[in-house]
Amino acid sequence: MTLDLKVPDISCPDCAETITEAVTTADPQAKVDVNVEAKTVRVETKDAEETIRQAITAAGYTVA
Repeated sequence: MTLDLKVPDISCPDCAETITEAVTTADPQAKVDVNVEAKTVRVETKDAEETIRQAITAAGYTVA
């Protein structure tokens, strides 16, 4: 499943790294692409969308 999520708090490459780490902790097999300028996160995962949203939220970011 591919998720396209809007994360308005993304502001820099460090944010992208933090989000990527949070998602891959929840699903080590996930493929994560963070676009800092567009403030989007694309995740290819087998986990439920809610699990991925919770991982991003737990890392301190809002998922719109």
